[in-house]
Amino acid sequence: MDFKEIKELIRVFDKSELNKLKVKDGEFEISMQTGFEGGTVVTTAATPVAAAIAPVAAVAPIAEAAAIAPAAITGDTIDSPMVGTYYSSPSPEAPAFIKVGDTVKKGQTLCILEAMKIMNEVEAEFDCKIVEMLVKDGDPVEYDMPIFTVEKI
Repeated sequence: MDFKEIKELIRVFDKSELNKLKVKDGEFEISMQTGFEGGTVVTTAATPVAAAIAPVAAVAPIAEAAAIAPAAITGDTIDSPMVGTYYSSPSPEAPAFIKVGDTVKKGQTLCILEAMKIMNEVEAEFDCKIVEMLVKDGDPVEYDMPIFTVEKI
């Protein structure tokens, strides 16, 4: 399975009513489970069958992940293309990719979303000006969750 297939599988699983899924494709195996344990969504990461299984960490408290109510957001937004953890820079010591007030071009990197130990760059889909950053470093984000408020140029 390649990354795009895994990403699509996670998206479909997230939108479905399933609470557990296990897929095996040759040497590759992925197990996902959604459950409520103290208000936490638990997801099991993909692991090759031959590899040692790493401990699974809690993804995010549900109330924290849903802290941004859609009614509070006005104007155009750039939404998260996946479930993951938001990072504004490539490393803790590096400057942020963007800040409020910046004008960005289509294809410019806006942030990184970490999912299953894979760092995914989120790029601008159109030219715009960053009006507001709706999440902070280390915040969990969900699929289709607004992460920036923007003005299209």
